[in-house]
Amino acid sequence: MPYEPPTHTVERSLRATTGAKIVVGIDEVGRGAWAGPVTVCAAITGLRRPPDGLTDSKLLTPKRRTELCEVLATWVTSYALGHSSPEEIDALGMTAALRLAAVRALEALPVRPDAVILDGKHDYLGAPWRVRTVIKGDQSCIAVAAASVIAKVQRDALMAELGLEYADFDFAANAGYPSPTHRTALEEYGPTPYHRVSWSYMDALPRWRHLKKVRVTPEAAALEAGGQLGFDF
Repeated sequence: MPYEPPTHTVERSLRATTGAKIVVGIDEVGRGAWAGPVTVCAAITGLRRPPDGLTDSKLLTPKRRTELCEVLATWVTSYALGHSSPEEIDALGMTAALRLAAVRALEALPVRPDAVILDGKHDYLGAPWRVRTVIKGDQSCIAVAAASVIAKVQRDALMAELGLEYADFDFAANAGYPSPTHRTALEEYGPTPYHRVSWSYMDALPRWRHLKKVRVTPEAAALEAGGQLGFDF
Protein backbone atom coordinates (compact mmCIF):
# COMPACT_ATOMS: atom_id res chain seq x y z
CA MET A 1 0.00 0.00 0.00
CA PRO A 2 1.44 3.44 -0.93
CA TYR A 3 2.25 5.79 1.93
CA GLU A 4 3.54 9.31 2.30
CA PRO A 5 7.16 9.41 3.44
CA PRO A 6 7.90 11.10 6.77
CA THR A 7 9.26 14.65 6.86
CA HIS A 8 11.05 17.09 9.15
CA THR A 9 7.98 19.37 9.33
CA VAL A 10 7.32 18.95 13.05
CA GLU A 11 11.00 19.23 13.92
CA ARG A 12 11.33 22.42 11.89
CA SER A 13 8.25 23.82 13.63
CA LEU A 14 9.71 23.04 17.06
CA ARG A 15 12.99 24.66 16.14
CA ALA A 16 11.25 27.77 14.85
CA THR A 17 8.76 28.23 17.69
CA THR A 18 10.80 27.15 20.69
CA GLY A 19 14.39 27.78 19.66
CA ALA A 20 15.23 24.11 20.18
CA LYS A 21 18.48 23.07 18.57
CA ILE A 22 18.47 19.35 19.40
CA VAL A 23 15.17 17.57 18.75
CA VAL A 24 14.68 13.88 19.46
CA GLY A 25 12.02 11.49 18.19
CA ILE A 26 10.65 8.83 20.54
CA ASP A 27 8.66 5.68 19.85
CA GLU A 28 7.89 2.56 21.86
CA VAL A 29 7.26 -1.09 21.18
CA GLY A 30 5.92 -3.87 23.37
CA ARG A 31 3.07 -1.99 25.02
CA GLY A 32 0.50 -4.63 24.09
CA ALA A 33 2.65 -7.71 24.67
CA TRP A 34 1.97 -10.30 27.36
CA ALA A 35 5.67 -10.94 27.90
CA GLY A 36 8.94 -9.05 27.70
CA PRO A 37 9.84 -5.44 28.37
CA VAL A 38 8.33 -2.31 26.94
CA THR A 39 11.12 -0.72 24.89
CA VAL A 40 11.56 2.94 23.97
CA CYS A 41 13.97 4.32 21.40
CA ALA A 42 15.07 7.95 21.36
CA ALA A 43 16.60 8.99 18.02
CA ILE A 44 18.23 12.23 16.94
CA THR A 45 18.44 12.63 13.17
CA GLY A 46 19.04 16.28 12.42
CA LEU A 47 17.52 17.58 9.20
CA ARG A 48 19.23 15.29 6.71
CA ARG A 49 17.43 13.36 3.99
CA PRO A 50 16.37 9.98 5.40
CA PRO A 51 17.15 6.56 3.95
CA ASP A 52 14.77 5.44 1.23
CA GLY A 53 11.72 3.58 2.49
CA LEU A 54 11.78 4.92 6.06
CA THR A 55 8.35 4.78 7.67
CA ASP A 56 6.50 3.32 10.64
CA SER A 57 8.00 -0.07 11.45
CA LYS A 58 4.54 -1.69 11.35
CA LEU A 59 4.31 -0.93 7.63
CA LEU A 60 7.54 -2.77 6.84
CA THR A 61 8.24 -6.47 6.43
CA PRO A 62 10.56 -8.03 9.02
CA LYS A 63 13.29 -8.37 6.39
CA ARG A 64 12.99 -4.73 5.32
CA ARG A 65 12.89 -3.55 8.94
CA THR A 66 16.11 -5.39 9.71
CA GLU A 67 17.85 -4.02 6.62
CA LEU A 68 16.70 -0.49 7.39
CA CYS A 69 17.74 -0.76 11.03
CA GLU A 70 21.30 -1.59 9.95
CA VAL A 71 21.35 1.58 7.83
CA LEU A 72 19.77 3.73 10.55
CA ALA A 73 22.28 2.63 13.18
CA THR A 74 24.97 4.67 11.41
CA TRP A 75 22.72 7.23 9.68
CA VAL A 76 21.15 8.76 12.80
CA THR A 77 23.13 11.36 14.71
CA SER A 78 22.63 9.26 17.84
CA TYR A 79 20.10 6.94 19.43
CA ALA A 80 19.55 5.13 22.70
CA LEU A 81 17.19 2.49 24.03
CA GLY A 82 15.41 2.30 27.36
CA HIS A 83 13.49 -0.66 28.76
CA SER A 84 11.02 -1.25 31.56
CA SER A 85 10.92 -4.83 32.76
CA PRO A 86 7.80 -6.97 33.24
CA GLU A 87 8.28 -6.58 37.01
CA GLU A 88 8.28 -2.79 36.66
CA ILE A 89 5.20 -2.90 34.43
CA ASP A 90 3.41 -5.04 37.00
CA ALA A 91 4.42 -2.75 39.86
CA LEU A 92 3.82 0.63 38.22
CA GLY A 93 1.35 0.17 35.39
CA MET A 94 2.02 0.89 31.74
CA THR A 95 1.95 4.69 31.80
CA ALA A 96 4.62 4.95 34.48
CA ALA A 97 6.62 2.10 32.92
CA LEU A 98 6.62 3.90 29.57
CA ARG A 99 7.88 7.07 31.21
CA LEU A 100 10.61 5.13 33.01
CA ALA A 101 11.78 3.52 29.77
CA ALA A 102 11.66 6.84 27.89
CA VAL A 103 13.66 8.66 30.56
CA ARG A 104 16.25 5.86 30.50
CA ALA A 105 16.56 6.24 26.73
CA LEU A 106 16.80 10.03 26.89
CA GLU A 107 19.38 9.96 29.65
CA ALA A 108 21.47 7.46 27.70
CA LEU A 109 21.87 9.85 24.76
CA PRO A 110 25.25 11.59 24.47
CA VAL A 111 23.51 15.00 24.50
CA ARG A 112 20.40 16.28 26.26
CA PRO A 113 17.63 17.16 23.76
CA ASP A 114 15.94 20.56 23.84
CA ALA A 115 12.61 19.11 22.65
CA VAL A 116 10.94 15.73 22.18
CA ILE A 117 8.57 14.53 19.47
CA LEU A 118 6.51 11.77 21.05
CA ASP A 119 4.49 9.34 18.97
CA GLY A 120 0.82 9.16 19.88
CA LYS A 121 -1.86 11.20 21.59
CA HIS A 122 -0.79 10.89 25.23
CA ASP A 123 2.19 12.64 26.78
CA TYR A 124 3.42 9.93 29.12
CA LEU A 125 6.77 11.73 29.51
CA GLY A 126 5.87 15.13 30.94
CA ALA A 127 8.04 17.71 32.74
CA PRO A 128 10.82 18.65 32.69
CA TRP A 129 10.90 17.55 29.06
CA ARG A 130 9.48 19.83 26.36
CA VAL A 131 7.17 17.45 24.48
CA ARG A 132 5.20 17.66 21.24
CA THR A 133 2.83 14.71 20.77
CA VAL A 134 2.05 13.69 17.20
CA ILE A 135 -0.61 11.12 16.33
CA LYS A 136 0.91 8.66 13.85
CA GLY A 137 4.23 10.41 14.32
CA ASP A 138 5.93 7.16 13.38
CA GLN A 139 4.56 7.68 9.86
CA SER A 140 4.90 11.46 9.55
CA CYS A 141 8.07 12.43 11.46
CA ILE A 142 11.50 11.24 10.33
CA ALA A 143 13.06 11.02 13.81
CA VAL A 144 10.07 9.14 15.22
CA ALA A 145 10.00 6.75 12.26
CA ALA A 146 13.69 6.01 12.79
CA ALA A 147 13.04 5.37 16.49
CA SER A 148 10.13 3.11 15.56
CA VAL A 149 12.24 0.87 13.33
CA ILE A 150 15.18 0.64 15.73
CA ALA A 151 12.96 -0.10 18.75
CA LYS A 152 11.03 -2.82 16.93
CA VAL A 153 14.09 -4.62 15.53
CA GLN A 154 16.01 -4.45 18.80
CA ARG A 155 13.11 -5.70 20.93
CA ASP A 156 12.28 -8.49 18.47
CA ALA A 157 15.90 -9.66 18.70
CA LEU A 158 15.70 -9.60 22.49
CA MET A 159 12.50 -11.66 22.49
CA ALA A 160 14.03 -14.16 20.05
CA GLU A 161 16.86 -14.68 22.57
CA LEU A 162 14.34 -15.29 25.35
CA GLY A 163 12.63 -17.75 23.02
CA LEU A 164 15.69 -19.97 23.09
CA GLU A 165 15.05 -20.49 26.80
CA TYR A 166 11.27 -20.96 26.44
CA ALA A 167 10.83 -22.57 23.03
CA ASP A 168 7.18 -23.58 23.56
CA PHE A 169 6.13 -19.91 23.75
CA ASP A 170 7.54 -19.13 20.27
CA PHE A 171 8.76 -15.67 21.30
CA ALA A 172 10.83 -15.46 18.11
CA ALA A 173 7.60 -15.40 16.10
CA ASN A 174 5.22 -13.53 18.38
CA ALA A 175 7.66 -11.24 20.27
CA GLY A 176 5.65 -11.83 23.44
CA TYR A 177 2.36 -10.64 21.93
CA PRO A 178 -0.86 -12.67 22.07
CA SER A 179 -0.98 -15.58 19.62
CA PRO A 180 -2.56 -19.07 19.61
CA THR A 181 0.81 -20.72 20.30
CA HIS A 182 1.56 -18.28 23.10
CA ARG A 183 -1.83 -18.86 24.73
CA THR A 184 -1.52 -22.64 24.46
CA ALA A 185 1.90 -22.56 26.13
CA LEU A 186 0.56 -20.35 28.92
CA GLU A 187 -2.30 -22.76 29.57
CA GLU A 188 0.11 -25.71 29.70
CA TYR A 189 3.14 -24.29 31.49
CA GLY A 190 1.98 -21.07 33.13
CA PRO A 191 3.75 -17.70 32.93
CA THR A 192 7.51 -17.46 32.61
CA PRO A 193 9.60 -14.95 34.60
CA TYR A 194 9.27 -12.67 31.57
CA HIS A 195 5.47 -12.42 31.68
CA ARG A 196 3.43 -9.48 32.94
CA VAL A 197 1.41 -11.28 35.55
CA SER A 198 -0.78 -8.34 36.62
CA TRP A 199 -2.59 -8.37 33.28
CA SER A 200 -6.11 -9.58 32.63
CA TYR A 201 -5.08 -12.53 30.40
CA MET A 202 -4.15 -14.26 33.68
CA ASP A 203 -7.86 -14.43 34.54
CA ALA A 204 -8.36 -16.82 31.62
CA LEU A 205 -5.78 -19.28 32.96
CA PRO A 206 -7.58 -21.25 35.72
CA ARG A 207 -4.50 -23.33 36.64
CA TRP A 208 -2.32 -20.24 37.05
CA ARG A 209 -4.73 -17.54 38.14
CA HIS A 210 -3.33 -17.67 41.66
CA LEU A 211 -0.06 -16.22 40.30
CA LYS A 212 -1.69 -13.00 39.19
CA LYS A 213 -0.28 -9.90 40.86
CA VAL A 214 -2.29 -6.87 41.91
CA ARG A 215 -0.80 -3.40 42.08
CA VAL A 216 -1.36 -2.04 45.57
CA THR A 217 1.30 0.63 46.13
CA PRO A 218 -0.06 4.18 46.71
CA GLU A 219 2.39 5.52 44.13
CA ALA A 220 1.15 3.13 41.47
CA ALA A 221 -2.48 3.81 42.34
CA ALA A 222 -1.91 7.56 42.03
CA LEU A 223 -0.19 7.16 38.68
CA GLU A 224 -2.99 4.96 37.40
CA ALA A 225 -5.66 7.42 38.54
CA GLY A 226 -3.75 10.22 36.84
CA GLY A 227 -3.85 8.76 33.35
CA GLN A 228 -3.30 5.04 32.83
CA LEU A 229 -3.81 4.31 29.17
CA GLY A 230 -7.09 2.57 28.50
CA PHE A 231 -5.91 -0.73 27.11
CA ASP A 232 -7.42 -4.06 28.10
CA PHE A 233 -5.40 -7.08 27.01
